Amino acid sequence: MAEISSNERMEKIVSLCRRRGFIFQSSEIYGGLNGLWDYGPLGVELKRNIKEAWWCDMVSAHNERVQLDGAPRPFQMVGIESSIIMHPRVWKTSGHYDLFHDMMVDCRESKRRYRYDHIKGAWVEHDGQKVFVTCITDGDAKEEITRRALLYFKLKAKYADKLVWHGDVIDLTSINETGQVLAPDAKEPGTLTEPREFNLMFETHIGAMRSDDSKAFLRPETAQGMFVNFRNVVDSSRVKVPFGIAQQGKSFRNEITPRNFTFRTREFEQMEMEFFCHPSESRQWYQFWRDRRFQWYVDLGIDQKRLILRDHEQGELSHYSVGTADVEYAFPFCEEGEYGELEGIAHRGDFDLRSHMEGKLVREGDQLVVEQGEDGKPKYPGSGKDLTYHDEEAKERFVPHVIEPAAGADRTVLAFICDAYDEEEITNEKGKTEMRVVMRFHPRIAPVKVGVFPLLKNKPDLVAKAMEIRALLQPHMTVFYDETGAIGRRYRRQDEAGTPFGVTIDFDTIGENGDENKNTVTLRERDSMKQRRVKIDDLLDILLREIK
Repeated sequence: MAEISSNERMEKIVSLCRRRGFIFQSSEIYGGLNGLWDYGPLGVELKRNIKEAWWCDMVSAHNERVQLDGAPRPFQMVGIESSIIMHPRVWKTSGHYDLFHDMMVDCRESKRRYRYDHIKGAWVEHDGQKVFVTCITDGDAKEEITRRALLYFKLKAKYADKLVWHGDVIDLTSINETGQVLAPDAKEPGTLTEPREFNLMFETHIGAMRSDDSKAFLRPETAQGMFVNFRNVVDSSRVKVPFGIAQQGKSFRNEITPRNFTFRTREFEQMEMEFFCHPSESRQWYQFWRDRRFQWYVDLGIDQKRLILRDHEQGELSHYSVGTADVEYAFPFCEEGEYGELEGIAHRGDFDLRSHMEGKLVREGDQLVVEQGEDGKPKYPGSGKDLTYHDEEAKERFVPHVIEPAAGADRTVLAFICDAYDEEEITNEKGKTEMRVVMRFHPRIAPVKVGVFPLLKNKPDLVAKAMEIRALLQPHMTVFYDETGAIGRRYRRQDEAGTPFGVTIDFDTIGENGDENKNTVTLRERDSMKQRRVKIDDLLDILLREIK
């Protein structure tokens, strides 16, 4: 790909997404709504294909045995779909009601609110005055801080060398003093409030009357729907530990500073699985899912050089977690050497099932115990239902441990879009050099699998044959029919859409140039742009084999 900056690359990707119908701003005709996005015709197909690839790999096509302690172990996988609004006690018992928050700061001057850990800044001095200049940016933080410092000190850009920098760009959370902090949209320092907690759950009410008793929440994650249905699944499906429950669905978080296109949004879709296993085997299963989920992204075409599997340090772990690893991708909006999370694989121990049985758990020393209220009773009591598992063969009853691979569908879509985007110089049919934009999606997830093109739209025989071929392919894959414009231009349009194959129906196809190539078509490959003649009778089998 031609050398362009990360910012420029991201701008081009966002522009292409809108121009070609991958992603639109929500409610755009009314000025849009920040942190909410709509998927267009190509975007919805891409997202559906990614979700289907995940579901197929995790549930419907699952047929694996894993080596544990030298013995092959089978495991079962099932799916559910739980409701978006759940009983409020679910969120109190799980800890979300108390713990699901971000630290926020308000600016008394601009009347804006910021997420505390999103503000970056640096100490900058001029003429004896030192100020911590801050910004919130998806681009080069130092460049933006320089611009704001020049503005604050009333200097022209040509005098940027008169600014004295004390250290590198750091997070606002790294400093203790706030009196000399210049807030991201303020003109004078010292306008930020002290950080305070802000709950991220969307509140709603059930029924006609609004009161504390009618209060409910849109779910901030899909995982709890699988935990509260653990007993239902075991009893109805006759699954045996180890087994997994998978779910895809919408979740909602009231992000104060949504950013980076569709990476951090207020409404998003998750692809999560809760894997229930014996406590003695949980570490081995954690390692299995940790490695397998990373490989899934590689197998679907993500450049492994842009991926990392990062183990959480001890200080990052949730209070219940035995271990967590994140699959992270180097998005164009990330600074050099930084990555954005795609998926977390967490060893959750027995925290969730025990919480929903007994009450909200908190750590005391090395133990998780039920949190007590002032009256000595559980502050947030559990359901009281038995969520243990009885192994009939081993004659053992236990609370299963849980391994949770949790992926963001929207972030995954964005990663595949960013990774697929490419530009290359080519020589067109007229011998001139031009820039080709191509989305190099893996054929399995490409929104459209094949484009069908009659060479000329005013030649009835060509159009009729092209219609036949479209009818042949459409029951098996997404087909785009295009008869408008020069054939080279039609190829370019499909390159931008990420369509891996193009089928051109020409005069050889209908036998006008003799019988040698009659009933054959030109099959073009997107990435190499190579073309070959194939028989129409063989076309479907060839495409199915290439796609799958």
